[in-house]
Amino acid sequence: MKNISILGSTGSIGTQTIEVARAYPNIKIRAIAANSNIELLEKQAREFMPEIVCVVNEEKARELKIKLADTDIKIVGGKAGLIEAATLESADTVVTAVVGIAGLEPTIEAIKAGKNIALANKETLVTGGHIVTSLARENGVKILPVDSEHSAIFQSMQGFKHSQIKRILLTASGGPFFGKKREDLKNITPADALKHPNWNMGAKVTIDSSTLVNKGLEVIEAKWLFDVPVEKIKVLIHRQSIVHSMVEYNDNGVIAQLGVPDMKLPIQYALTYPDRLPMSDNVLDFTKYAQLTFDEPDTETFFALELAKKAGREGGILPTVFNSADEAAVELFMKGRLSYLGISDAIAAAMEKIPNRENPDLDDIFDADRAAREFVYGQVM
Repeated sequence: MKNISILGSTGSIGTQTIEVARAYPNIKIRAIAANSNIELLEKQAREFMPEIVCVVNEEKARELKIKLADTDIKIVGGKAGLIEAATLESADTVVTAVVGIAGLEPTIEAIKAGKNIALANKETLVTGGHIVTSLARENGVKILPVDSEHSAIFQSMQGFKHSQIKRILLTASGGPFFGKKREDLKNITPADALKHPNWNMGAKVTIDSSTLVNKGLEVIEAKWLFDVPVEKIKVLIHRQSIVHSMVEYNDNGVIAQLGVPDMKLPIQYALTYPDRLPMSDNVLDFTKYAQLTFDEPDTETFFALELAKKAGREGGILPTVFNSADEAAVELFMKGRLSYLGISDAIAAAMEKIPNRENPDLDDIFDADRAAREFVYGQVM
């Protein structure tokens, strides 16, 4: 029996986690949490009858409490409610699928409570990797990657010694604008950027995929997850999204994990590790893929990837500045207040403006988060 809490149960990862749980009755959902989608939360709550449902938006939490008054489910709200769902005694694994830096504190509290983490919130390690990995070691907690790329790396490392790793080959689809130059991207709209060629993801991740910010965040995440320097992580553009990532070893042998572009396999593996359970769909038909291609990323046009590598190498609060400036810039872009090219420009300006600070604690990280957002908002006011 696996007892799980899902933080972000109404989002893309959360709903697919629920699909996996639905297929395997030995996965019991003990808590679910979301920001404000109480219509879907109510349906999930009535189907799985968890002990706790958290709505971060406290007004919506009060509404849901009325809707679920005929049940024994405890309704909680706000950040305190999110932490309560993350630390629920009956859960042994927490799926962290909330978007952004909001996932950091609940993940830390879950680790302190001895929960294993099925990590889908990359910002947790991007902003607080030094804190999270240290706490996980101290508490004997596993951090199991849910991102398809990091799951592929994790799977490709099974049975091999860490000391034998030569480098990690992190694949990226290239998003909808592969092959475009900056001149071609001047009039890009949110609708254009949301047309991902292979993946069905949330809006924020899809926009980040198009700018290669998402791949930059994954480079920093891989650094912490697999204890490798940024210099040993190479990004390759792989348009078909079939090879989810690879590990190259000292003898130049390369181990890869392949699969269709779908998140259910990495979610299931994180929840059932070290076992591999049957899955009825998502069968990879190689006859449909006559070619698997790999290209170097265009880091002149999509220079946010290089900014992320810089942040990953230097550490401190710089990765937080990178992440939070992007979150603010994407928000403004989606509202029509910032150009598409302005996203990466805003990140670069924030990293230049805000001084770095080594070995930050949580207060330093949240201060840097606020400073980066305020700087980006101030640039367009």
